[in-house]
Amino acid sequence: MRLACATLIRMLIVFGGLPGVGKTALAQTLAARLRATYLRVDAIESALWRSGVARDQPTGLAAYVVAHTVAEASLVAGAPVVVDAVNPVEDARRGWRDLAQRLAKQFRVIEVVCADETEHRRRVESRAADLEGHTVPTWSDVQDREYEPWDEPRLTLETSSTSPAECLAQVLAYVAT
Repeated sequence: MRLACATLIRMLIVFGGLPGVGKTALAQTLAARLRATYLRVDAIESALWRSGVARDQPTGLAAYVVAHTVAEASLVAGAPVVVDAVNPVEDARRGWRDLAQRLAKQFRVIEVVCADETEHRRRVESRAADLEGHTVPTWSDVQDREYEPWDEPRLTLETSSTSPAECLAQVLAYVAT
């Protein structure tokens, strides 16, 4: 599916969902397909830790602030942006919405879920860190994580019963609207 270049340069695409649901794989694939700036909040947070910021500092918040700043610069420069983050609470989500609104950019939200708890647990427990300095959450961490329901228009992808190719097709159709 081809998307018009003019549409893409006006677009901020934000992925959200609990760890282990498949959002990173989808976000990376979409960013490559669209030749978009790819922002992974986990990577930014890991870089903060590697730079000497203590893990007991509010690096999660700092990573979102950095991601907002880089997203803004990329959007102003004319690049579409794909964000890969848990976005667990309204405060995290509001920053993306406000950025798109302030810059008059199209905004698409994609929530990724894995409804099959056994499969979700298997994914979480079989993950290995793919970023230097990053530690993946345990299943208990995922279960205990605060995650508010979304209350805005979005595409919800259920990855335990939908293939990666089908998910990508749904995402491409959604961002083309």
